Amino acid sequence: MGSIYKNGRISYPDKALTPLDELVFKFLKAVDFKYVIISGYVAILFGRSRNTEDVDMFIERVSFVRFDNFCKKLFALGFYILDAEDSGDAYERLEEKLSVRFAEQNKTEPNFELKFPRKDTDFYSMDHPIKVVINGKHTITTAPIELQIAFKLYLGSEKDELDARHLYRFFKDDINVKELKNFMSNLDVKRKYAEEVLGEKLG
Repeated sequence: MGSIYKNGRISYPDKALTPLDELVFKFLKAVDFKYVIISGYVAILFGRSRNTEDVDMFIERVSFVRFDNFCKKLFALGFYILDAEDSGDAYERLEEKLSVRFAEQNKTEPNFELKFPRKDTDFYSMDHPIKVVINGKHTITTAPIELQIAFKLYLGSEKDELDARHLYRFFKDDINVKELKNFMSNLDVKRKYAEEVLGEKLG
């Protein structure tokens, strides 16, 4: 499997789709506002072999009416809200800077964890989305790969380090190393540590 990462777009042909990929595509049928998928699922999408309990997303701050319509579409697709009584309760959680989780009926995992952007890096992700076109027909939106690698290094757990290393190696020929280092600097990720995790010097 190969990909091309250029000018805010990733072309990803010939991907063998997984049940998790299909679930993500199903969920996104209800989304009619700006979003970015971030964190572990992105590494998994691009071939990292590991399980995940959730798919993390930032969504734009929409009105309650739009959010309620979104929830109704999800309910029609067979999803429910894990951690709120109804769409009104879920919207209040988002407004209170908490997350809201959705899953398929009678399941708790994998689930979709949605948040409104709060930090500078969250807003940057929303303002600089990367469109991923999978097998020429499925499209998802994610944050810049350079930022995702830097943020995984910032988090620093073993799982996050392995995610960062996988993304770096998968996109090695395409990523902007200068941007990666800028994000690392903004997140106070030490270059020596990053090079140890990624397995090579950053030019």
